[in-house]
Amino acid sequence: MAAKAKKRAPARKARSKATGSAARRVTKTQAGRKPARDKQRSVAPRGASRATAAKRKTAAKPEIVEAGKLEGLNGPDPRVMDGQSPIWNRLMDYYFRLEIDGWENIPEEPSLLIGVHSGGPLTMDAWTVALSWWRHFGESRKLHGTAHDVLMGAPLLGEYFRRMGAIAPTRENIQAAFDKGDDVILWPGGEVDAYRSWTKRDTAVLGGRKGFVRLAIRSGVPIVPIATVGGHDTLFVLSEGRGLAKLLKLKERMRSDVAPITFSVPFGITLHLTPFQHIPLPAKIRTRFLEPIYFENDADLADDEEYVSNAYDAIEGAIQKGMNELAKKRKFPVFG
Repeated sequence: MAAKAKKRAPARKARSKATGSAARRVTKTQAGRKPARDKQRSVAPRGASRATAAKRKTAAKPEIVEAGKLEGLNGPDPRVMDGQSPIWNRLMDYYFRLEIDGWENIPEEPSLLIGVHSGGPLTMDAWTVALSWWRHFGESRKLHGTAHDVLMGAPLLGEYFRRMGAIAPTRENIQAAFDKGDDVILWPGGEVDAYRSWTKRDTAVLGGRKGFVRLAIRSGVPIVPIATVGGHDTLFVLSEGRGLAKLLKLKERMRSDVAPITFSVPFGITLHLTPFQHIPLPAKIRTRFLEPIYFENDADLADDEEYVSNAYDAIEGAIQKGMNELAKKRKFPVFG
């Protein structure tokens, strides 16, 4: 991949179509969508997929309220993104040997991207998506990553995340991003996903958390599933430590269901609870943006448990299928 930001690739414009059963309406992608123009995208709501905007309450105020700061919902800060790009481009191209495709599947309008992330707190598969997005779109299309409260609250690291445009994954923050015309990426599985056992490295884990489906339906945005493999080879999770997490009451203290035991560089086998306990190994990361999933233009469907469950299963199934395809490209057990 070239180190410089690429010209925006043709995207696909969303169309809602109420046909067939609830499951087919959730999973069916429509043919004949027109390519997006290779120009900066308008942030004004448009089309049937944004029709539910009238039903929404007034958008929440941005999480970052300090005037003039290009961070959080006002970010990412181009100075930070461009300033660090020489380092990250080399890491992506030579250290992680990133392969990323499927740009043509990104809808023209604001979208909710849903994926899995691996490798403990330093999820290199998630970082490489956000940084590849910047060098692909530049300032013409903003993507807001989301991060756990522990990371967002960490000294220096939390500020750095916000300067990259990261937000806390609250409904209010995400809705505010959509209202600005920006895209948001979520990893619903959270720490259960990031710390899943190495034996599950090619398993899609969304944690049974379906709130993102309801959010997308109510916001009138499509969901773009993301498949990725390789990130879990940057850190070896030997045990998820669920029993230990209960003993340590990590659910109450850190909102975590796991207390992972990992093997990593430089500390070897250890209880892994902070972002600064390992150096990610040079695993090869493969990532793909998959076909978007659209919803009927009816916000009330967010309260239909069967509809929501069908959507959740379709998204998790799409990610799993994509991961299976990417995993077949792996030539070596660990380094890709």
